[in-house]
Amino acid sequence: MKFPESWLRAHVDVPVTTAALEHRLTMIGLEVEGVDYLGQGLDGVLVAEILRCERHPEADRLQICEVAIGNAQTLQIVCGAPNARVGLKAPLATMGASLPGGMQIKPAKLRGVESQGMLCSAKELGLDADASGLLELPSDAQVGQSIAAHLGLPEAIIELGLTPNRGDCFSVRGIAFDVAAAFGTQVKPQVIAGCAGAADIFTPKVRLEAGRDCPRYCGRVIEGLNAQAATPDWMRQRLQRSGLRPISLLVDVTNYVMLELGQPMHAFDRDRVQGDIVVRRARDHETLSLLDGREVSVGTQYLLIADDAGTLALAGVMGGFHSRITDMTQAVFLESAHFAPDAIIGRARNLGMHTDASHRFERGVDPELPRTAIDYATQLIVDIAGGRAGEIVEAVLPEHVPTRTAVSLRRARLARLLGIEIADSEVLRVLRSLDMQVEETETGWRVTPPSRRFDIAIEEDLIEEVARIHGYDRIPQLAPSGRLVLVPETESKVSDKALREQLAARGYCEAINFAFIDAGLLETWGLQGDAIALSNPLSAELGVMRTGLLPGLAATLKRNLARQEGRPRLFELGRVFHRGPDAPVETLRVAAVATGNAEAEQWSESKRPLDFYDLKGDVESLLALTADAHSVRFEATRESWLHPGRSADIWRGSECIGHLGFLHPRLLRALDLDQEVAVFDADVEALVRRSVPKAFPVSRFPAVRRDISVLVGSQHPWSALASAVQRCLGSRLVTVFVFDQYQGPGVEAGFRSLAMGLILQDVSRTLTDHDADHAVAEVLATLAREFGAKLRG
Repeated sequence: MKFPESWLRAHVDVPVTTAALEHRLTMIGLEVEGVDYLGQGLDGVLVAEILRCERHPEADRLQICEVAIGNAQTLQIVCGAPNARVGLKAPLATMGASLPGGMQIKPAKLRGVESQGMLCSAKELGLDADASGLLELPSDAQVGQSIAAHLGLPEAIIELGLTPNRGDCFSVRGIAFDVAAAFGTQVKPQVIAGCAGAADIFTPKVRLEAGRDCPRYCGRVIEGLNAQAATPDWMRQRLQRSGLRPISLLVDVTNYVMLELGQPMHAFDRDRVQGDIVVRRARDHETLSLLDGREVSVGTQYLLIADDAGTLALAGVMGGFHSRITDMTQAVFLESAHFAPDAIIGRARNLGMHTDASHRFERGVDPELPRTAIDYATQLIVDIAGGRAGEIVEAVLPEHVPTRTAVSLRRARLARLLGIEIADSEVLRVLRSLDMQVEETETGWRVTPPSRRFDIAIEEDLIEEVARIHGYDRIPQLAPSGRLVLVPETESKVSDKALREQLAARGYCEAINFAFIDAGLLETWGLQGDAIALSNPLSAELGVMRTGLLPGLAATLKRNLARQEGRPRLFELGRVFHRGPDAPVETLRVAAVATGNAEAEQWSESKRPLDFYDLKGDVESLLALTADAHSVRFEATRESWLHPGRSADIWRGSECIGHLGFLHPRLLRALDLDQEVAVFDADVEALVRRSVPKAFPVSRFPAVRRDISVLVGSQHPWSALASAVQRCLGSRLVTVFVFDQYQGPGVEAGFRSLAMGLILQDVSRTLTDHDADHAVAEVLATLAREFGAKLRG
């Protein structure tokens, strides 16, 4: 938002310097991005009047002008401007003057004729980019007066970088309310004389067919006006200094009202409007010629202003070419409407456009402003160009007009968030100076924001308003403090920190991947079931929430391999997401991937590729943290993404808590991985459960070892045999382990020989050979009964 400082001061008295105003604007959240000082260094430039013009004898494009500069003084000036003529008043740079571009005015001869100064264009004075001719001054300009005094220069042109939530500050008057609040003054009342309108002037009816997209539309006809009337100098200057090019009176008035009040408007040639005005959605592939000469094709997402014959304008963006204002216009139909931000956002960008109107409507315009704006525009047009105004026709859908609801502000909440006590009187002053309606309550205030403040919706919004106007620099910088309550960690589960430390100790590096993932990658893994699609993804490759950790980890492993990491080992502890009956279900899981050699290269051990038991050992090290590893067993898995025969499910009691093994060769090919990858994945909640640790006395009696070798069917896993032995011997058994396995000559096909060691011990006495032999007999009987095992001779 760009505006001249004098325009702002016309709405609010600010008894400070320009520098102080700039600083305060930034401190209240309206960041000043830049300030240009217009008209500096114009000493020696005067208002002059051309009294006589003669053609230069040696140059067709030059004229010799006699120029009056006041006090009955005249100067001879040689000028090449095409608009130099008798009676014209224009700026004259006298001898010794220094212009903004660095030009020094000195006596000169042009083609042999002496020139005693230079008549100037707006560009030469640094006031505008127009260099097509002399800057024409109004006929009532005082000859001999300093041009700076005549134009109100020098002038500070302030440009603000506004955040999207402050659509109300895309107008001079909107900024004035914030400035008044910051300096403890009041915005000057703006008197807009409403015009009753002549009932005999025909005004088109308005039909609203777009629902909440356009809940209010005001229109008025002004006929008998002079469309060729010149825009007043004061209005032209304000428009130019705000970055807009004056075009014609009717267009300039609508732009002026937009800049001052914040309401974009449009003017149609009434004689080119046929029938009723209709606000509706565009039809598929409907075409429209715009003011800039382009013809665009739009779809149903666009909002149009139309009549009975066709389209008139692209609502909230740009007017149409066929209904435009021209010098021949005799009657004008003024439009002032409220369009919902959702109906305008992105529409101009999709067409490669950006307009001042769309910029404001996208951020929200005061829904109560259209009638006021049309009255103001009517007043300006009739005062300058004459004409008679008809009655305002207003169509409104009350149920769709945005309303501002009251928001409660608690005194205690305000003090808690800001860390300081602000007097009630100061809070009241701030809120009321921002044009808010404030009702005092027992605990604070009940505040209704003005209709233009779309950004005030919750209590924190009001607290921000109080803080920025009171002054962020007046809030002391205090480090937050508070009494911390120590919450003891439960001993009934292993902490996430312990899991991370254990995996790091086993040589794994922690990875953190996006919780979003490519839907195609999940399908490759066969994990797309119950996946949750994102309504507004960062990109097409991150379109769904992950249902497992392994797809992301495997992709990260692949990137590490591509960067010559020889034996990467990665783990992640994070949440996965599935669609639930009522809401998404989040589950915390831990997963790891590994490939390459089992150990880092060294001199004392030969290279050996990672195998299933290396990975199983890593998992068992996590289970050991629960002191309940004996309750966990590993059984063959049916997961399609795991290698059959080289993978297993992890069971804890009757619950499957995870999987481990090597990835299926088919999946490796799909992932473009050219070496085997071992993985595991487990539910953290089920993994970390443990019994509260208990102390047991260490037996004072020696342990006894017995080794046995049995023949058992290959279909029986070692974990099942170990569980049976544990149940059989109970507390007498310290541990059971397998130390040899054999399949081959001498062993029947479908069987294997397992050699296991039994460590026996009693806490109350020394076990005898008889006790140990009896225990072995019990074990053999149990294994024979449950698995058909036979003692191998």
